[in-house]
Amino acid sequence: MCKGLASLPTCCLERAKELKAMLGSVLQKSNWNRSCCKTGKNRPTLEECLRWKESFEKLLSSKYGLCAFTAFLVSEFSEENIAFYFACEDYRTTKSPGKLPAKAQKIYDEFIGSDAPREINIDHETRDITRDNMLDPSPSCFNMAQYKIYMLMAKDCYPRFLRSPAYGDLVCQAKPGDRAATQPRQEKAA
Repeated sequence: MCKGLASLPTCCLERAKELKAMLGSVLQKSNWNRSCCKTGKNRPTLEECLRWKESFEKLLSSKYGLCAFTAFLVSEFSEENIAFYFACEDYRTTKSPGKLPAKAQKIYDEFIGSDAPREINIDHETRDITRDNMLDPSPSCFNMAQYKIYMLMAKDCYPRFLRSPAYGDLVCQAKPGDRAATQPRQEKAA
């Protein structure tokens, strides 16, 4: 371990390890590549980057937009918001009702419980309602908490992302119709 890391408190090192593990699994699970947003032939086009400004939903529905937004949240130490949002999306699509209680408890313990390692910022009332929903987990038991986090990201994190140097750099580095260069060119008519 380098001297700089050795001087950090143990809790910081543990947090860094958690982030590395979480990001590694998130990026692998969704076939994301950290560099997908900035370099190589797979970078987003200028048009795609500019579409992200149209709505938060357009940002989240773009593979590259989600990658860039997630990286931004990590840089702001608030990646638990996007992780919770997508954990709820995954939970809601669980086919087997028998798996719901265990999955619900895992999400609750990780993001909502009083000692949650990645506790999300929700009000006391939402936390209590979600805790009550845990008594009989259904696909909708996290809906209120997920909505609150979605709105937090849409009204707070998303505007900051659009004003961030990271987003500005992506727009500056993107080229119009950049991915078209990888498609076969049509011959000009004589």
